Amino acid sequence: MSGEDRASSRRAEIRAISTEDAGQRIDNYLLRVLKGVPRSRIYRIMRRGEVRVNGGRIRADYRLKPGDQLRLPPVRTSGPRVPSAAVSGRSRLEDCVLYEDDRILVLNKPSGMAVHGGSGISYGVIERLRLERPAAPYLELVHRLDRETSGCLLIAKRRSELRVLHELLRQGRVEKHYLALVKGRWTKGAVAVDFALRKNRLRSGERVVRVDPNGKPSFSRFFPVWTGNRASLMEVELGSGRTHQIRVHAAELGYPLAGDAKYGVPEFNREMRDIGLKRMFLHANSVAYTNPETGKYIHVSAPLADDLRVVLEALGDA
Repeated sequence: MSGEDRASSRRAEIRAISTEDAGQRIDNYLLRVLKGVPRSRIYRIMRRGEVRVNGGRIRADYRLKPGDQLRLPPVRTSGPRVPSAAVSGRSRLEDCVLYEDDRILVLNKPSGMAVHGGSGISYGVIERLRLERPAAPYLELVHRLDRETSGCLLIAKRRSELRVLHELLRQGRVEKHYLALVKGRWTKGAVAVDFALRKNRLRSGERVVRVDPNGKPSFSRFFPVWTGNRASLMEVELGSGRTHQIRVHAAELGYPLAGDAKYGVPEFNREMRDIGLKRMFLHANSVAYTNPETGKYIHVSAPLADDLRVVLEALGDA
């Protein structure tokens, strides 16, 4: 008997949605509670009507309400296992924790790791963290970082905290600062950028973000930290969190990021690769906010990764 046959022989589960779980999209809720089930499988069972709320079919963007009766079909939740070597010793995400309390956890996300599974990736930061902490009742991404970007990543430990942080992000009350190495000598001083951005899909399926007056508003501030003839180190403060925002804004200004294969300059990338840069130079340096419910001010910074320090040393005066 196959795994799905064994699952189908079990009974569906009925769950009453609590106040804590209310307000989130049904697809995000299922991705959290059906641990190990591939995203494609979760969306498939929703399309087939196997997941029902109050007896009826629902769309993936339906937001749960307190008291909703959720019917979950029997599915296998073991999913693909993370290799044991990936959750042991020095590679454990536990070693990347920068700050933690009973509401929030801040990781220094390693470069090269996606924040969540999907698009051919079996697991990401959030799936791996849940595996390392099987007793944790709730762990959810507050925001996202590109796969190559290292640094501060917020993880909510309560649904209520996730709602608070999402509201702070919408209001621009979470301070997020990045370090980025860009092409050439920066001559503009401090610059505020408000280019609107729009997502596009190429025929190949690749996602590309373009500056477009009809796109979504976005805001970045660039401050030079160090300038050299070949490259300049910038601090970037985000006023919004659009996909690829820093990368597109920098390229539009004429200073593309070092190592950026999508929006950068191949010749410059090769030059930086020759001095040791093996990925895009973008690091989420710090995050700060005041929780309006507790009044607690949280400020966390992540040290620059060694592989990026090597590049700065190779540039000389940096």
